[in-house]
Amino acid sequence: MRVTRRLDTPSGKCLNEHNCPAVFALSSGDVAFIGRRVPGEERGALPAGAGVGDGEEFVVVPREVLISAGWTPPVG
Repeated sequence: MRVTRRLDTPSGKCLNEHNCPAVFALSSGDVAFIGRRVPGEERGALPAGAGVGDGEEFVVVPREVLISAGWTPPVG
């Protein structure tokens, strides 16, 4: 699995080149995200049937990043 391309348009909101939310296409056909890690105590807000397993992270990707990648995320 490797990154094949960046799907979003880089914004000026990056703190530096290592602190920048992003969306990437992978050679496997999957999509990868760089986002802000959500602390464990906030994960309790996940709906029933959803959970973060071993080797997974719950991350927040800014709406603007997803829109720049061509997605229309629902509001609320």
